[in-house]
Amino acid sequence: MELHRFNRRAVLRAAAAAGAAGIVPFARAQNAAWPLKPVMMIVPFPAGGGTDAFARPLGAQFAKQTGKQLIIDNRGGAGGTVGASLAARAAPDGYSLFMGAVHHTIAPWIYSRLDYDLQKDLIPITLVARVPQVVVVNPQRIPARNFQEFLALVKANPGKYNYGSAGNGTSHHLAGELFKLQTKTFITHIPYRGAGPALQDLVAGNCDIMFDGLGSSAAHIKGGRIKALMVSGTKRNPAFPDVPCAGELGLPDYTVTTWYGMWAPKGTPADVQARIVEDLRKAATTDELKAIWANNGADFGNLTPQQFGAFVSSEVKRWSAVVKASGAKLE
Repeated sequence: MELHRFNRRAVLRAAAAAGAAGIVPFARAQNAAWPLKPVMMIVPFPAGGGTDAFARPLGAQFAKQTGKQLIIDNRGGAGGTVGASLAARAAPDGYSLFMGAVHHTIAPWIYSRLDYDLQKDLIPITLVARVPQVVVVNPQRIPARNFQEFLALVKANPGKYNYGSAGNGTSHHLAGELFKLQTKTFITHIPYRGAGPALQDLVAGNCDIMFDGLGSSAAHIKGGRIKALMVSGTKRNPAFPDVPCAGELGLPDYTVTTWYGMWAPKGTPADVQARIVEDLRKAATTDELKAIWANNGADFGNLTPQQFGAFVSSEVKRWSAVVKASGAKLE
């Protein structure tokens, strides 16, 4: 026992001396060399959705830059809250990341109980992508050539048509509810376990409409499998200049935006956080990722962790008002 105490004191004295002499302790040197092994990134929705559309290209670019694999772990369920809960409990060692979305700023107002706190249990890293919401339909099930015909059709047939979403409490869900409020229409909501499955059913003709993030719908719109009738906001998207915006169609307050961000578990070392931010910014400036983001009608947020944290806080407050107006609530 005496020997143990002596050795412990000796180690502490040696560590203090090393710090005073400017020698980097082993733990810091190890972090500086991050990543030493593959990194796991939890994506809280099934493959094929909007989050995946940005997570996977980022993962490929990460591997090129660091020589280590970024493993995408799709954990769908409960509007993205299952994956968020797992991320909040993950080891804060720099080898677990979380690719969340706007849905996670909505969840506190939709679900009566969550076993994690987005703003306390996860550290904001940066805003990865921001895309407008788009109203898309299966052209075989919705015989409308433009938005005006679509609106007339759903108004004349309350409850006949349905819209799929990524799940209860997601931006897809509330975008649909906000649309119904502003247009005084009734469209039946069908929640899925993610945008990917909902989009597959839309393309297959098993549902009628989606209020989707442009990133996940872009390829299907360009391929003619679904038809885009309107993008949210007050200006057209450069990637889809022929699709009118909500403002010019008489819905100036329909400004729903889908965004995706990166977090790390609370306690992740600060130098590793800084390295992640640096690597993400390097990836965003590559021609490959610029082209992918542009094709998806997206822009890279390029926010500092502090700016992203402030943005998340503002979104949490904003969605509180939308949820109250819609009356949506889940146990």
